[in-house]
Amino acid sequence: MIIVNLDIMMARRKISLGELAEKVDITPANLSILKTGKAKAVRFSTLEAICRVLDCQPGDLLEYKDESE
Repeated sequence: MIIVNLDIMMARRKISLGELAEKVDITPANLSILKTGKAKAVRFSTLEAICRVLDCQPGDLLEYKDESE
């Protein structure tokens, strides 16, 4: 299972969903779907833009957990 830690990184960088959505050029609704972990996929270009704005690595945003744990 992939865990999305976007909310944690946004809190660390003190950036709102609306502000991040504007800087990444994605709708707040789509960013919210990603943030809540309900997204089925994410484009590398979107991931790259989020990492650029939040000054982080993809591994800061995405985490793998074994579902049997």
